[in-house]
Amino acid sequence: MKCNVGNTDRIIRGILGLAVIAAGVYFSSWLGVIGLILVGTAGVKFCPIYWSVKMSTAEKE
Repeated sequence: MKCNVGNTDRIIRGILGLAVIAAGVYFSSWLGVIGLILVGTAGVKFCPIYWSVKMSTAEKE
């Protein structure tokens, strides 16, 4: 997998992901799983949706 998520995108995904997880836990909702996806894509620097539309926010090497 080639990195397609840039640093700013990772920070935003991480913060939003943690907020969605917290909201999911607070409201006892399964939608907190979406937060796990956001945190996961931030952690591995790869987004399958970006890959499918041939998009990247990562810096060019």
